[in-house]
Amino acid sequence: MSAAAALETRRLSKSFGALTVANGIDFRLERGARQALIGPNGAGKTSFVNLVTGALAPDAGHIHLDGAEITALAQAARVKRGLVRTFQVTQLFRGLSVLENVTLAVCERRGIGGDMWRPVGRHREAVEEAYALLEPLGLAADAARPVATLAYGHQRLVEIAIALGLAPKVLLLDEPAAGVPSGETGRIIAAVESLPADIAALIIEHDIDLVFRLAQRITVLVQGRVLAEGAPEQIAADQAVRRVYLGERDRR
Repeated sequence: MSAAAALETRRLSKSFGALTVANGIDFRLERGARQALIGPNGAGKTSFVNLVTGALAPDAGHIHLDGAEITALAQAARVKRGLVRTFQVTQLFRGLSVLENVTLAVCERRGIGGDMWRPVGRHREAVEEAYALLEPLGLAADAARPVATLAYGHQRLVEIAIALGLAPKVLLLDEPAAGVPSGETGRIIAAVESLPADIAALIIEHDIDLVFRLAQRITVLVQGRVLAEGAPEQIAADQAVRRVYLGERDRR
């Protein structure tokens, strides 16, 4: 019997009236994988992520995290089990410092997030852990700066640091380069490439160059169905993918 996947869905389905956003999706993300989910606008990518994270309840199907079914779990419970996401638009405490933002995530994971009346600086171990997460992302020099003063690309890095503070087993990176100037995307790429090897990462992204650089495997979603899946070179050569995603027609 094969080992349990980090994340797996079986026949995952969801409709809103006549609109089907997930149509029996079978999906598997292996432990430690670097995988991408791509597809044209309206393909169902965001709906799939919302189903997996618990923001939407499926009409049918099952979701497994590290071999355990989580289909009925609330979003917060999924996070505690190690399923963490970032968002297309950053969701940060802009008036707090970089270090404070990450420390709050660490405190939440440690079960002391509700102790907000105590100064964050008194949670020494949490602060030290948070600072250690900033260094490999090149954010240590910005630790004391309010998030609002950072360039947008740096804010995206802070969001990744916050996600790491929640100790994910599976990290869903929802368009990590969205809104980031082209000159700063290199830092996003480096951050994803430096993720710990034991974290399985699923990258939902429109930037094909970024996808082909980061992903070892690519899943193509179209109209709520998996159209194709394979290594980047297989996806690049797939004629069905080229027609519906890259806008090319068959040449016969």
